[in-house]
Amino acid sequence: MTPEKVNASEPAAEPSADKTVEPSPSASAAPAIKVGESGTFDFYETDEYGQNPKVATQLEVTVKSAEYVTPTQINTTNEPENGQFVKLTITVKNVGKAPGEFAAYGMMTWEDADTAAQEATTLEGVGEGQDVDTTYKPGQSVTGSLILDVGAKGGTLSYASSIIDEAPAFTIELPKA
Repeated sequence: MTPEKVNASEPAAEPSADKTVEPSPSASAAPAIKVGESGTFDFYETDEYGQNPKVATQLEVTVKSAEYVTPTQINTTNEPENGQFVKLTITVKNVGKAPGEFAAYGMMTWEDADTAAQEATTLEGVGEGQDVDTTYKPGQSVTGSLILDVGAKGGTLSYASSIIDEAPAFTIELPKA
Protein backbone atom coordinates (compact mmCIF):
# COMPACT_ATOMS: atom_id res chain seq x y z
CA MET A 1 0.00 0.00 0.00
CA THR A 2 1.38 3.41 -0.98
CA PRO A 3 1.02 6.03 1.76
CA GLU A 4 -1.23 8.96 1.02
CA LYS A 5 0.10 12.45 1.58
CA VAL A 6 -2.12 15.01 3.28
CA ASN A 7 -2.00 18.77 3.11
CA ALA A 8 -1.88 20.35 6.57
CA SER A 9 -4.31 23.09 5.53
CA GLU A 10 -7.02 20.74 4.23
CA PRO A 11 -9.18 18.28 6.13
CA ALA A 12 -7.95 14.70 5.82
CA ALA A 13 -9.45 13.02 2.77
CA GLU A 14 -10.36 9.44 2.20
CA PRO A 15 -7.34 7.42 1.00
CA SER A 16 -8.17 7.82 -2.69
CA ALA A 17 -6.58 11.06 -3.87
CA ASP A 18 -2.83 11.63 -3.63
CA LYS A 19 -2.25 14.92 -1.81
CA THR A 20 1.08 16.57 -1.22
CA VAL A 21 1.92 18.00 2.18
CA GLU A 22 2.89 21.65 2.01
CA PRO A 23 5.60 22.67 4.48
CA SER A 24 4.02 24.64 7.27
CA PRO A 25 5.38 28.08 8.21
CA SER A 26 4.76 27.26 11.87
CA ALA A 27 3.90 24.21 13.94
CA SER A 28 0.35 25.51 14.37
CA ALA A 29 -0.48 24.21 10.87
CA ALA A 30 0.44 20.66 11.89
CA PRO A 31 -0.59 17.91 9.51
CA ALA A 32 -3.22 15.46 10.80
CA ILE A 33 -2.16 11.99 9.66
CA LYS A 34 -4.30 8.84 9.48
CA VAL A 35 -3.12 5.25 9.06
CA GLY A 36 -1.77 4.87 5.52
CA GLU A 37 -0.94 8.57 5.18
CA SER A 38 2.19 10.71 5.42
CA GLY A 39 2.82 14.19 6.71
CA THR A 40 5.87 16.44 6.64
CA PHE A 41 6.96 18.71 9.46
CA ASP A 42 9.75 21.21 10.01
CA PHE A 43 12.72 20.35 12.24
CA TYR A 44 14.04 23.48 13.97
CA GLU A 45 17.47 24.27 15.37
CA THR A 46 18.38 27.11 17.73
CA ASP A 47 21.55 28.99 18.56
CA GLU A 48 23.77 27.96 21.48
CA TYR A 49 21.46 29.84 23.89
CA GLY A 50 18.29 28.04 22.77
CA GLN A 51 17.12 31.18 20.98
CA ASN A 52 16.46 32.22 17.37
CA PRO A 53 14.86 29.02 16.03
CA LYS A 54 15.12 28.38 12.31
CA VAL A 55 14.02 25.53 10.07
CA ALA A 56 16.98 23.20 9.58
CA THR A 57 15.31 20.46 7.54
CA GLN A 58 12.05 18.57 7.06
CA LEU A 59 11.06 15.12 8.25
CA GLU A 60 8.26 13.00 6.85
CA VAL A 61 6.25 10.62 9.03
CA THR A 62 4.24 7.81 7.47
CA VAL A 63 1.78 5.95 9.72
CA LYS A 64 2.00 2.31 8.62
CA SER A 65 -0.37 0.85 11.23
CA ALA A 66 -1.99 1.39 14.61
CA GLU A 67 -2.94 -1.83 16.41
CA TYR A 68 -4.53 -1.98 19.85
CA VAL A 69 -2.69 -4.62 21.87
CA THR A 70 -2.87 -6.33 25.25
CA PRO A 71 0.07 -6.56 27.67
CA THR A 72 0.44 -10.27 26.75
CA GLN A 73 0.76 -9.42 23.05
CA ILE A 74 3.74 -7.15 23.76
CA ASN A 75 5.33 -9.50 26.29
CA THR A 76 4.82 -7.39 29.40
CA THR A 77 3.10 -7.86 32.73
CA ASN A 78 2.60 -4.09 33.06
CA GLU A 79 -0.91 -2.77 32.62
CA PRO A 80 -1.43 0.49 30.70
CA GLU A 81 -1.75 3.42 33.11
CA ASN A 82 -4.07 5.35 30.80
CA GLY A 83 -6.22 2.40 29.73
CA GLN A 84 -5.10 0.96 26.38
CA PHE A 85 -1.81 0.06 24.68
CA VAL A 86 -1.49 0.85 20.97
CA LYS A 87 1.36 -0.38 18.78
CA LEU A 88 2.07 2.43 16.33
CA THR A 89 4.28 1.53 13.37
CA ILE A 90 5.74 4.53 11.57
CA THR A 91 8.40 5.40 9.03
CA VAL A 92 10.40 8.55 9.64
CA LYS A 93 12.34 9.94 6.66
CA ASN A 94 14.48 13.03 6.27
CA VAL A 95 13.15 14.72 3.13
CA GLY A 96 15.18 17.88 3.69
CA LYS A 97 18.76 18.91 2.95
CA ALA A 98 20.33 18.80 6.44
CA PRO A 99 20.40 16.31 9.33
CA GLY A 100 17.30 16.25 11.55
CA GLU A 101 16.34 14.50 14.77
CA PHE A 102 13.21 12.57 15.72
CA ALA A 103 12.63 11.70 19.38
CA ALA A 104 9.19 10.35 20.32
CA TYR A 105 9.92 9.42 23.95
CA GLY A 106 8.35 12.03 26.21
CA MET A 107 7.03 13.97 23.22
CA MET A 108 3.80 12.08 22.42
CA THR A 109 0.46 12.87 24.07
CA TRP A 110 -3.01 11.41 23.54
CA GLU A 111 -6.40 13.09 23.89
CA ASP A 112 -9.99 12.73 22.77
CA ALA A 113 -13.19 14.77 23.03
CA ASP A 114 -13.64 13.82 26.70
CA THR A 115 -10.03 13.58 27.95
CA ALA A 116 -7.40 16.32 28.04
CA ALA A 117 -3.92 15.58 26.68
CA GLN A 118 -2.06 12.85 28.57
CA GLU A 119 1.54 11.62 28.22
CA ALA A 120 1.39 8.52 25.99
CA THR A 121 4.97 7.26 25.62
CA THR A 122 6.12 4.13 27.42
CA LEU A 123 9.25 2.03 27.70
CA GLU A 124 7.27 -1.03 26.58
CA GLY A 125 8.67 -2.57 23.42
CA VAL A 126 11.99 -0.69 23.67
CA GLY A 127 14.75 -2.65 21.99
CA GLU A 128 12.45 -4.47 19.57
CA GLY A 129 12.97 -3.67 15.90
CA GLN A 130 14.53 -0.51 14.53
CA ASP A 131 14.60 2.59 16.74
CA VAL A 132 12.89 5.58 15.12
CA ASP A 133 14.36 7.91 17.79
CA THR A 134 17.57 8.97 16.05
CA THR A 135 19.22 11.59 13.88
CA TYR A 136 18.49 11.26 10.16
CA LYS A 137 20.79 12.45 7.40
CA PRO A 138 19.07 13.66 4.21
CA GLY A 139 17.38 10.73 2.48
CA GLN A 140 17.69 8.34 5.44
CA SER A 141 14.64 6.61 6.90
CA VAL A 142 13.72 4.06 9.56
CA THR A 143 10.54 2.04 10.06
CA GLY A 144 9.83 1.01 13.63
CA SER A 145 7.13 0.64 16.25
CA LEU A 146 6.25 2.56 19.38
CA ILE A 147 4.11 1.15 22.18
CA LEU A 148 1.95 3.98 23.44
CA ASP A 149 -0.46 4.14 26.38
CA VAL A 150 -3.72 5.86 25.40
CA GLY A 151 -6.96 6.42 27.30
CA ALA A 152 -9.21 4.60 24.84
CA LYS A 153 -9.47 3.48 21.23
CA GLY A 154 -9.64 6.43 18.85
CA GLY A 155 -8.56 9.92 19.78
CA THR A 156 -5.54 11.88 18.62
CA LEU A 157 -1.82 11.51 19.24
CA SER A 158 0.29 14.68 19.12
CA TYR A 159 4.04 14.97 18.60
CA ALA A 160 5.20 18.08 20.44
CA SER A 161 8.66 18.80 19.07
CA SER A 162 8.04 22.43 18.25
CA ILE A 163 10.23 25.08 19.79
CA ILE A 164 8.23 27.78 18.03
CA ASP A 165 4.99 27.54 20.00
CA GLU A 166 2.92 25.06 21.98
CA ALA A 167 1.25 23.51 18.93
CA PRO A 168 2.24 19.97 17.89
CA ALA A 169 4.53 19.35 14.92
CA PHE A 170 2.01 16.75 13.69
CA THR A 171 -0.95 14.74 14.94
CA ILE A 172 -2.07 11.18 14.27
CA GLU A 173 -5.75 10.24 14.20
CA LEU A 174 -6.09 6.79 15.75
CA PRO A 175 -8.74 4.36 14.45
CA LYS A 176 -11.70 3.64 16.73
CA ALA A 177 -11.20 -0.12 16.43
